[in-house]
Amino acid sequence: MNTREMNIQEVKKCDSTYIMPTFGRELLLTRGEGSYVWDCEGNKYLDLVAGIAVCNTGHCHPTIVQAIQMQTETLMHCSNLYYIPHRAIFAEKLVNISGMAKVFFTNSGTEATEAAIKLARVRTKKHAFIACENGFHGRGSAALACTHEPKIREPFGPLQPSCTFVPYGDAHAIKEAIASDTAAVILEPVQGQAGVIIPPASYLSDVRDICDEAGVLLIVDEVQTGMGRTGAWFAYQHAGILPDIITLAKGLGSGFPIGAILAREGLQFERGEHGSTFAGGPVACAAGCATIDVLQDVITAIPRKAALFSELLQEHNPRVYGLMIGISVGEHCADIASYCTTHGVLVNCAAHGNLRLLPPLTISDEEIREGCQVIQAAFSSLS
Repeated sequence: MNTREMNIQEVKKCDSTYIMPTFGRELLLTRGEGSYVWDCEGNKYLDLVAGIAVCNTGHCHPTIVQAIQMQTETLMHCSNLYYIPHRAIFAEKLVNISGMAKVFFTNSGTEATEAAIKLARVRTKKHAFIACENGFHGRGSAALACTHEPKIREPFGPLQPSCTFVPYGDAHAIKEAIASDTAAVILEPVQGQAGVIIPPASYLSDVRDICDEAGVLLIVDEVQTGMGRTGAWFAYQHAGILPDIITLAKGLGSGFPIGAILAREGLQFERGEHGSTFAGGPVACAAGCATIDVLQDVITAIPRKAALFSELLQEHNPRVYGLMIGISVGEHCADIASYCTTHGVLVNCAAHGNLRLLPPLTISDEEIREGCQVIQAAFSSLS
């Protein structure tokens, strides 16, 4: 097929013939700029999903595009046996904005979770984990073992490591679940895939104290909440704590695939304990450096933009944490999403009938009003 002459029906047929049917798709998107994307027929959509919290700087931000273009012209890849441009600089930037000490780069959020689990096990010499009900940490074998949703996890069992699931937001339940073989607690500061579920304000600090008392590591999954999404570089910073390990991906490279784990002082992989062919490559790290440079001028506006979403959607009782917005819709979530798509706005149905909005952090007030107007109309269409 000539990709320059893309026809949606031809693409659907080709896709169904050659690609495993793990995703449901409808639109054929061909271009993005800022907060908008366009399909193959030229229809324009306000993107309130941003690649599921990936395009924090918007689509094709010129600073990111330039950084990637410049790096691809000189060196696209070499092995991790050599020093390369940007990697150490990107790691330094991440350490400076996080308060952590060391970085290990990965290619995705799932790989970051796998690395975090390995690091916790090898340093503690313990094997079990505690995670939260409705939590999501990825689809690799170890990451899946710590992901609660039974329909996602159970078909692939038995899985390792051993993981005990406790109610989210209940620090006492974590304390009760800790055993002699517990290596770490892994949790999201805000549950994203579950539909933007926000825990009590003291939750992270309480869990930090519990882990310290028990000598258990705390892994905070910032794959979705990190890189400015909540109005701070990382959501744990709102609680004034420092985790032992954090996992990152999604918004880290503005759409170019890259993930990472960051660990506190005294906690690291030693030589030969972990590795990756592609992780921390020159193009990915160039994108990451540029992403931080762009976001440092954007983050301060996130609380104001969050307040605007809260105001415009208040009659639907939204859960708003920075630019993570969840609305309980129930069985009509797909209808809401379909209406919005038809009227030029992309939204997402997360788990349990929750509408989830994860707009670019660069979204303007005018674009927020545009999106919320369509969402309001979608709700009105149900009555």
